[in-house]
Amino acid sequence: MERSEITLHGQKLSYCKAGKGPLLVLLHGIAGTASTWDPVIPWLAERYTVLAPDLLGHGESAKPEGDYSLGAYANGVRDLLAALGHDRGTLVGHSLGGGVAMQFAYQFLERCERLVLVSSGGLGRELHPLLRAAALPGAEIVLPWLSVAGEKSVGRVFHKLRGIGLRASADLEETWRGFVSLADAGARRAFLHTVRGIIDLHGQRVSAADRLYLAAELPTLILWGEKDPLIPVLHAHEAHERIPGSRLEIFPDAGHFPYRDDPRRFVSTLVEFVQSTNPLHVDQEHIKDLLRTGPRPAPGADPHSQGASR
Repeated sequence: MERSEITLHGQKLSYCKAGKGPLLVLLHGIAGTASTWDPVIPWLAERYTVLAPDLLGHGESAKPEGDYSLGAYANGVRDLLAALGHDRGTLVGHSLGGGVAMQFAYQFLERCERLVLVSSGGLGRELHPLLRAAALPGAEIVLPWLSVAGEKSVGRVFHKLRGIGLRASADLEETWRGFVSLADAGARRAFLHTVRGIIDLHGQRVSAADRLYLAAELPTLILWGEKDPLIPVLHAHEAHERIPGSRLEIFPDAGHFPYRDDPRRFVSTLVEFVQSTNPLHVDQEHIKDLLRTGPRPAPGADPHSQGASR
């Protein structure tokens, strides 16, 4: 893999790039980095050009004061692709990255060939209390102390994370790594801005549910760990029902990071999906008709309930 950086709008954006072929864009979750994809990038790079950025506010990318909305993240991904000379690609988003990928597809459908949602945010209200707690008043005071303490007392933090349902697996390792990254003031600020834009005390408050019908023509794979403790697998089944023609893959022994729990299966599933589907061809007239008519009620469903966010 090649780790590089580029300056966009005066801010440094770090990314990993490997391989040759059709473009796969891998988007990490909140408090994560491009390195979360390390177990799968070498295999994917045998067939594809793989691009995995550190989203703004994360990892080695700049952490400015500013906009950390899903729309801003999607704009950043669009600008990175354009700056690197890529017109279109398959978007693969994990957790927060799934929300960014859906926003990208909504804003820039002509640049999106396929959509892969991995334990994605933005598909339902339910969320683990660990993430909801970041929306609490005063979190900005507590987080610095907790993250520094976590770095110095790894065993104690692992014990606490196991106590709230995280298994001794990729869930525990990756959550701890993201937790410790918040010792950096800029990363912590970006984390809080992001969380408070999409989460409240009751869970996820930004939902794509009322617009999923627009993805009917976009080849979509929904991939989830059955034992995900952070975002329930129920969201995968509900999204699959709302996106006509979508594919659903549930990894029975995986948690919130299925691509790390079972990287070989993840790669084979993703490769098979890409090879067996054709890239989206955008029909602007069809999109216009969809927007005007809205989602079609499922057979036997109450037409007045369709499209409502849950």
